[in-house]
Amino acid sequence: MSTRLAELVDDDLWSAIGDPTRRRMLDLLLVEGGGTATTLGRQLPVSRQAVAKHLDVLDRVGLVSATASGRERRYRVDDVQLARAAAQLASVGTAWDARLQRIKRIAEAIQRTHEESPRPPQPPRPPRPPRGESEHTSRRQSQREGE
Repeated sequence: MSTRLAELVDDDLWSAIGDPTRRRMLDLLLVEGGGTATTLGRQLPVSRQAVAKHLDVLDRVGLVSATASGRERRYRVDDVQLARAAAQLASVGTAWDARLQRIKRIAEAIQRTHEESPRPPQPPRPPRPPRGESEHTSRRQSQREGE
């Protein structure tokens, strides 16, 4: 899939869904078949005013639609827009799966190349200085002994 991820998503829609309070509100609206800012506010740990602001965001991106209900507005989830968001999420998941498969194939090819190619002999390591001494202190000590 050569489609860029940026072309697959509606940033405003995903930003709206990205907020945990708004996702909880969508869940409540789906389960209850709709609701007002007041009814949602009773079920969420935020003020009614915060609920109203979250509903405005969801309304702006088309995830909910509102109808007048007395002095309040009653909100319902827009199934078409929610399905569009789910389809975008599935497309992004598919694109990432394809990318990860390409990365896996590249990593496996690199690993095979390393396994098949002979390794050059490694030069012997110099002996380690005794415990408690570093290479620097050992050199200083041998210089003093040579004086």
